[in-house]
Amino acid sequence: MKTPALSIIIPVLNEANGIVQVLERLQEFRRQGAEVIVVDGGSTDGTAERARSLADCVTTSLRGRGLQMNTGAARAAGDVLLFLHADTLLPPSALALIREAIDNGASWGRFDVHIAGSISGLGLVAFMMNWRSRLTGIATGDQAIFVTRVAFQRHGGFPAIPLMEDIVFSGWMREESRPASLKAKVATSGRRWEKHGLIRTILTMWWLRLRFFLGASPNALAREYGYIPHET
Repeated sequence: MKTPALSIIIPVLNEANGIVQVLERLQEFRRQGAEVIVVDGGSTDGTAERARSLADCVTTSLRGRGLQMNTGAARAAGDVLLFLHADTLLPPSALALIREAIDNGASWGRFDVHIAGSISGLGLVAFMMNWRSRLTGIATGDQAIFVTRVAFQRHGGFPAIPLMEDIVFSGWMREESRPASLKAKVATSGRRWEKHGLIRTILTMWWLRLRFFLGASPNALAREYGYIPHET
Protein backbone atom coordinates (compact mmCIF):
# COMPACT_ATOMS: atom_id res chain seq x y z
CA MET A 1 0.00 0.00 0.00
CA LYS A 2 1.36 3.43 -0.95
CA THR A 3 2.16 5.71 1.96
CA PRO A 4 -0.11 8.80 1.93
CA ALA A 5 1.65 12.09 1.38
CA LEU A 6 -0.73 13.89 3.74
CA SER A 7 -2.70 12.85 6.81
CA ILE A 8 -5.72 15.00 7.70
CA ILE A 9 -6.46 14.74 11.42
CA ILE A 10 -9.82 15.92 12.77
CA PRO A 11 -10.49 16.06 16.54
CA VAL A 12 -14.23 15.81 17.26
CA LEU A 13 -16.59 16.02 20.20
CA ASN A 14 -20.34 15.83 19.59
CA GLU A 15 -20.17 16.99 15.97
CA ALA A 16 -22.83 14.65 14.55
CA ASN A 17 -24.76 17.49 12.91
CA GLY A 18 -21.88 18.57 10.70
CA ILE A 19 -19.28 15.83 10.51
CA VAL A 20 -20.75 14.16 7.42
CA GLN A 21 -20.62 17.40 5.40
CA VAL A 22 -16.98 17.98 6.36
CA LEU A 23 -15.94 14.41 5.55
CA GLU A 24 -17.83 14.34 2.27
CA ARG A 25 -15.84 17.40 1.18
CA LEU A 26 -12.64 15.50 2.00
CA GLN A 27 -13.37 12.53 -0.26
CA GLU A 28 -11.69 14.22 -3.22
CA PHE A 29 -8.55 14.65 -1.14
CA ARG A 30 -8.68 10.94 -0.29
CA ARG A 31 -8.86 10.19 -4.00
CA GLN A 32 -5.75 12.34 -4.42
CA GLY A 33 -3.90 10.16 -1.91
CA ALA A 34 -4.53 11.82 1.46
CA GLU A 35 -5.74 9.85 4.46
CA VAL A 36 -8.41 11.12 6.87
CA ILE A 37 -8.24 10.32 10.57
CA VAL A 38 -11.06 11.25 12.95
CA VAL A 39 -10.27 11.28 16.67
CA ASP A 40 -13.32 11.24 18.93
CA GLY A 41 -13.02 12.62 22.44
CA GLY A 42 -16.05 10.87 23.91
CA SER A 43 -19.01 12.01 21.82
CA THR A 44 -22.46 10.97 23.00
CA ASP A 45 -24.34 11.91 19.81
CA GLY A 46 -23.10 9.26 17.37
CA THR A 47 -20.36 11.36 15.77
CA ALA A 48 -17.93 8.45 15.48
CA GLU A 49 -20.53 6.18 13.90
CA ARG A 50 -21.41 8.76 11.26
CA ALA A 51 -17.74 9.32 10.45
CA ARG A 52 -16.71 5.69 10.13
CA SER A 53 -17.62 5.09 6.49
CA LEU A 54 -16.09 8.39 5.33
CA ALA A 55 -12.67 8.21 7.00
CA ASP A 56 -9.65 5.95 6.76
CA CYS A 57 -9.49 5.70 10.53
CA VAL A 58 -11.85 6.61 13.37
CA THR A 59 -10.23 6.29 16.78
CA THR A 60 -10.84 7.51 20.31
CA SER A 61 -8.86 9.54 22.80
CA LEU A 62 -9.19 11.27 26.11
CA ARG A 63 -11.09 14.53 25.64
CA GLY A 64 -9.00 17.57 24.75
CA ARG A 65 -8.12 18.91 21.33
CA GLY A 66 -4.35 18.70 21.91
CA LEU A 67 -4.57 15.13 23.23
CA GLN A 68 -6.86 14.11 20.37
CA MET A 69 -4.61 15.62 17.70
CA ASN A 70 -1.57 13.89 19.19
CA THR A 71 -3.47 10.60 19.15
CA GLY A 72 -4.32 11.12 15.49
CA ALA A 73 -0.72 12.01 14.67
CA ALA A 74 0.45 8.77 16.28
CA ARG A 75 -1.89 6.82 14.00
CA ALA A 76 -1.04 8.82 10.86
CA ALA A 77 1.10 7.45 8.03
CA GLY A 78 1.66 10.65 6.05
CA ASP A 79 4.87 12.64 5.96
CA VAL A 80 2.84 15.85 6.41
CA LEU A 81 0.12 16.29 9.05
CA LEU A 82 -2.83 18.67 8.62
CA PHE A 83 -4.96 19.42 11.67
CA LEU A 84 -8.51 20.39 10.73
CA HIS A 85 -11.35 21.54 12.96
CA ALA A 86 -14.63 19.69 12.53
CA ASP A 87 -16.42 22.87 11.41
CA THR A 88 -13.81 23.92 8.83
CA LEU A 89 -13.68 23.27 5.08
CA LEU A 90 -10.49 23.22 3.03
CA PRO A 91 -10.10 24.97 -0.33
CA PRO A 92 -10.02 22.57 -3.31
CA SER A 93 -6.34 23.31 -3.97
CA ALA A 94 -5.23 22.60 -0.38
CA LEU A 95 -3.09 19.53 -1.06
CA ALA A 96 -1.19 21.10 -3.93
CA LEU A 97 -0.61 24.31 -1.96
CA ILE A 98 0.68 22.44 1.08
CA ARG A 99 2.99 20.31 -1.03
CA GLU A 100 4.32 23.42 -2.79
CA ALA A 101 5.02 25.11 0.56
CA ILE A 102 6.81 22.03 1.89
CA ASP A 103 8.80 21.60 -1.31
CA ASN A 104 9.89 25.24 -0.98
CA GLY A 105 11.36 24.54 2.44
CA ALA A 106 8.52 25.21 4.90
CA SER A 107 8.32 22.89 7.90
CA TRP A 108 4.87 24.15 8.91
CA GLY A 109 2.19 26.62 7.95
CA ARG A 110 -1.47 27.57 7.90
CA PHE A 111 -4.17 28.99 5.62
CA ASP A 112 -5.96 32.29 5.73
CA VAL A 113 -9.47 31.94 7.12
CA HIS A 114 -12.95 32.99 6.04
CA ILE A 115 -15.63 32.91 8.74
CA ALA A 116 -19.02 31.80 7.43
CA GLY A 117 -22.03 33.10 9.30
CA SER A 118 -25.12 35.26 9.31
CA ILE A 119 -24.03 38.16 11.52
CA SER A 120 -22.20 41.24 10.32
CA GLY A 121 -18.59 41.83 11.23
CA LEU A 122 -17.26 38.32 10.65
CA GLY A 123 -15.33 39.46 7.59
CA LEU A 124 -13.46 42.00 9.71
CA VAL A 125 -12.76 39.39 12.39
CA ALA A 126 -11.28 37.05 9.77
CA PHE A 127 -9.20 39.87 8.27
CA MET A 128 -7.76 40.71 11.68
CA MET A 129 -7.03 37.03 12.43
CA ASN A 130 -5.12 36.67 9.17
CA TRP A 131 -3.28 39.97 9.61
CA ARG A 132 -2.32 39.16 13.22
CA SER A 133 -1.07 35.71 12.19
CA ARG A 134 1.17 37.18 9.49
CA LEU A 135 2.50 39.78 11.90
CA THR A 136 3.21 37.44 14.83
CA GLY A 137 3.89 34.10 13.15
CA ILE A 138 1.26 32.52 15.43
CA ALA A 139 -1.44 30.33 13.88
CA THR A 140 -4.77 29.27 15.36
CA GLY A 141 -6.50 25.96 14.86
CA ASP A 142 -9.19 27.67 12.77
CA GLN A 143 -6.53 28.27 10.12
CA ALA A 144 -5.85 24.55 9.52
CA ILE A 145 -2.26 24.14 10.74
CA PHE A 146 -0.04 21.77 8.76
CA VAL A 147 3.41 20.50 9.70
CA THR A 148 5.92 17.94 8.54
CA ARG A 149 5.97 14.78 10.61
CA VAL A 150 9.68 15.31 11.34
CA ALA A 151 9.12 18.81 12.74
CA PHE A 152 6.01 17.72 14.68
CA GLN A 153 7.92 14.92 16.39
CA ARG A 154 10.95 17.11 17.01
CA HIS A 155 8.82 19.54 19.02
CA GLY A 156 6.84 16.84 20.82
CA GLY A 157 3.43 17.49 19.29
CA PHE A 158 0.72 19.62 20.88
CA PRO A 159 0.76 20.37 24.61
CA ALA A 160 -1.76 18.36 26.63
CA ILE A 161 -3.80 21.39 27.69
CA PRO A 162 -7.53 21.96 27.06
CA LEU A 163 -7.23 25.48 25.62
CA MET A 164 -4.61 27.51 23.73
CA GLU A 165 -2.85 24.36 22.52
CA ASP A 166 -2.56 25.90 19.05
CA ILE A 167 -0.99 29.09 20.41
CA VAL A 168 1.62 27.17 22.42
CA PHE A 169 2.40 24.85 19.52
CA SER A 170 2.82 27.81 17.17
CA GLY A 171 5.25 29.37 19.61
CA TRP A 172 7.32 26.21 19.67
CA MET A 173 7.31 25.94 15.89
CA ARG A 174 8.10 29.62 15.42
CA GLU A 175 11.42 29.03 17.21
CA GLU A 176 12.33 26.88 14.22
CA SER A 177 10.87 29.04 11.46
CA ARG A 178 7.99 31.31 10.61
CA PRO A 179 4.95 29.55 9.16
CA ALA A 180 4.10 29.38 5.49
CA SER A 181 1.10 31.75 5.43
CA LEU A 182 -1.06 30.55 2.56
CA LYS A 183 -3.44 33.14 1.13
CA ALA A 184 -5.97 30.50 0.06
CA LYS A 185 -8.80 30.47 2.60
CA VAL A 186 -10.36 27.75 4.68
CA ALA A 187 -14.01 28.36 5.54
CA THR A 188 -14.76 27.97 9.23
CA SER A 189 -18.08 28.24 11.00
CA GLY A 190 -19.03 31.44 12.76
CA ARG A 191 -21.23 29.54 15.21
CA ARG A 192 -19.42 30.68 18.37
CA TRP A 193 -19.75 34.35 17.35
CA GLU A 194 -23.41 33.81 16.45
CA LYS A 195 -24.11 32.06 19.75
CA HIS A 196 -22.45 34.56 22.08
CA GLY A 197 -22.38 37.73 19.99
CA LEU A 198 -19.53 39.26 18.03
CA ILE A 199 -18.18 41.79 20.54
CA ARG A 200 -18.63 39.52 23.55
CA THR A 201 -16.79 36.66 21.85
CA ILE A 202 -13.90 38.87 20.77
CA LEU A 203 -13.49 40.38 24.24
CA THR A 204 -13.76 36.95 25.88
CA MET A 205 -11.01 35.51 23.68
CA TRP A 206 -8.72 38.52 24.27
CA TRP A 207 -9.30 38.26 28.02
CA LEU A 208 -8.65 34.50 28.12
CA ARG A 209 -5.51 34.84 26.02
CA LEU A 210 -4.14 37.67 28.19
CA ARG A 211 -4.72 35.67 31.36
CA PHE A 212 -3.13 32.59 29.78
CA PHE A 213 0.02 34.56 28.96
CA LEU A 214 0.02 35.87 32.53
CA GLY A 215 0.04 32.30 33.85
CA ALA A 216 -3.60 31.38 34.50
CA SER A 217 -4.47 27.68 34.56
CA PRO A 218 -5.56 26.38 31.12
CA ASN A 219 -8.11 24.12 32.87
CA ALA A 220 -9.70 27.06 34.66
CA LEU A 221 -9.77 29.12 31.47
CA ALA A 222 -11.32 26.24 29.54
CA ARG A 223 -14.17 26.01 32.06
CA GLU A 224 -14.82 29.72 31.71
CA TYR A 225 -14.92 29.26 27.95
CA GLY A 226 -17.62 26.61 28.44
CA TYR A 227 -15.46 23.54 27.92
CA ILE A 228 -15.07 20.90 30.63
CA PRO A 229 -11.56 19.50 30.31
CA HIS A 230 -10.50 15.95 31.03
CA GLU A 231 -9.00 15.70 34.48
CA THR A 232 -5.90 13.52 34.81
